[in-house]
Amino acid sequence: QVHLVESGGGTVQAGGSLGLSCVASGNIFSVNDMGWYRRAPGKQRELVATITSGGSTNYADFVKGRFLISRDHAGNTMNLQMNILKFEDTAVYFCNAVVKTRNGDQIHELDLWGQGTQVTVSS
Repeated sequence: QVHLVESGGGTVQAGGSLGLSCVASGNIFSVNDMGWYRRAPGKQRELVATITSGGSTNYADFVKGRFLISRDHAGNTMNLQMNILKFEDTAVYFCNAVVKTRNGDQIHELDLWGQGTQVTVSS
């Protein structure tokens, strides 16, 4: 089995910073695209940022210049550095990853989600 485990959420005042991490563990053959999504109260889930296995990044307009997504060299850990946080950034943040697992000669691709971590920004 493969799991995504997030950490690093919490409460911070507007203008402050928080960092989130997501670790993929288990029977991993490779980790491809990874990303962060969020769901604010009463709203649908939305993309925050994504990063490919080659390190190419994509950001939602509302976080450009404030958030930074990165991956470690092994590719199994993804981080999100959130700066200049705003009240409207308050949400549950979810890690997403496309992971390939290997079972004998068979390789399976899984689209995985973490359990979510709460980020609360007080005004």
